[in-house]
Amino acid sequence: MLDLKEIRTNADGVKAALARRNVERFILEDIDKAIAIDESRRKTIREAEQLRAEINRISSDVGVMMREGKQSEAFDLRVRSRMLHDEASALETEIRVNEIQIRELLLCIPNIPADDCPDGNAEKDNVVLRVSGYDEGSYMEHQRVPHYDVGEALGILDMPRAVRMSGAMFAMFRGLGARLVRALIDYGLDRNRDAYEEVRPPTLVHTETMTSTGHLPRFLQEAYQIQYDYLWAIPTAEVPLTSMLQGEIVDESELPMRLMAHTSCFRREAGAAGSKTRGLLRVHEFDKVELYAFCTPSQASSVHADILRRAESAISDLGLPYRVLDLCTSDLGIASARTFDIEVYAPGVDRWLEVSSVSWCSDYQARRADIRYRPKRSTQGEQCEQVERCEQGGVAAQNKTTHKNATQNKPTQNKATRMVHTLNGSGLAVPRVWAAIVETYRNRDGSVTVPEVLRPYMGGVTTIR
Repeated sequence: MLDLKEIRTNADGVKAALARRNVERFILEDIDKAIAIDESRRKTIREAEQLRAEINRISSDVGVMMREGKQSEAFDLRVRSRMLHDEASALETEIRVNEIQIRELLLCIPNIPADDCPDGNAEKDNVVLRVSGYDEGSYMEHQRVPHYDVGEALGILDMPRAVRMSGAMFAMFRGLGARLVRALIDYGLDRNRDAYEEVRPPTLVHTETMTSTGHLPRFLQEAYQIQYDYLWAIPTAEVPLTSMLQGEIVDESELPMRLMAHTSCFRREAGAAGSKTRGLLRVHEFDKVELYAFCTPSQASSVHADILRRAESAISDLGLPYRVLDLCTSDLGIASARTFDIEVYAPGVDRWLEVSSVSWCSDYQARRADIRYRPKRSTQGEQCEQVERCEQGGVAAQNKTTHKNATQNKPTQNKATRMVHTLNGSGLAVPRVWAAIVETYRNRDGSVTVPEVLRPYMGGVTTIR
């Protein structure tokens, strides 16, 4: 959620930044609506404060009159006080309604893209930063078999029975196919244990938890709801991990806080059946290892780079060809200010498949979930720099010069709290990586060689036959 103060003081700048996303016109109109409601709310607050001050003055006068024996005058003032109290209560109700209206508007407004995020109007404008291991002419005919045919022939992927159980776009892994799923999960977790705390969060969460990350209300139609219990099936572990600190204030010394989680994920994928959705390309339920971090604004750049490096190396060490994309402004998720995608090449379906989105969300999610940190003791100059970074936001802003007026170096305790920044990325998303492995490593005899880094997790199995 955007900062209302920033919208109030820099409406044109906010709208210009959102225009880079090519947002719908109603989004920009909602900015003006929020400003108008906020102005009315602030005016009403002043009126309510004046009434409360008058009520307090009357209360004091009533006390004086009672001591002086002026009961009649005191009675009249009490009547007046009750009338003012009713007026103030009505104004306070109006204020609460305004606050709800403003929040509902802000919840649907996406994050401002980072200054260095490439501009673009569509997916085609995403910038390819690097390609690794891909050689179009190097693939043999036996590698050009789709994973769903490979899986069926080997008895490790049973799509027909999964569809019979649950419907289209559900999958069932069997035998060594199921073990390969588990191997990928353990592989994704183990390689990040050096810096990330493993968490196993709930898979079903409250509406407020889904709202904190931006998945609600904007993507209501893509989520699975358990209506009887008013719970939602998580689309990614990012959702519960964000809410781990909901409403909390942490010390800066605890940041960056790095977490990882393996969960099942549930998404109502749209689209008719066809070559682009067949097999594991788009499924409603899948397993994923998520990397997540809370940090200060000044730490965001290095944390973002670390998550990207880890996600990229996981694919590289599997020996899969991949590329890294810098997403343009129009292709960003609602909460993201900057996102890098990792795509693997799957020769059997002849497609680049997204397997990880590594996103920096600035303070957008933290503001929705009310997650703050208390800055550590520092010099006044360092505090000025922290404040400027927080207010400007973004990885790009961290490279700007520090506050010109920071001339004193007296240690001081900054009691003000700041919003944390949040970052997330898929450490390893199973289905499409699974598909790329069985296509890339398929042999002439129809068997599939297990990538070397996965063999310890496969009980020493080197080939799936």
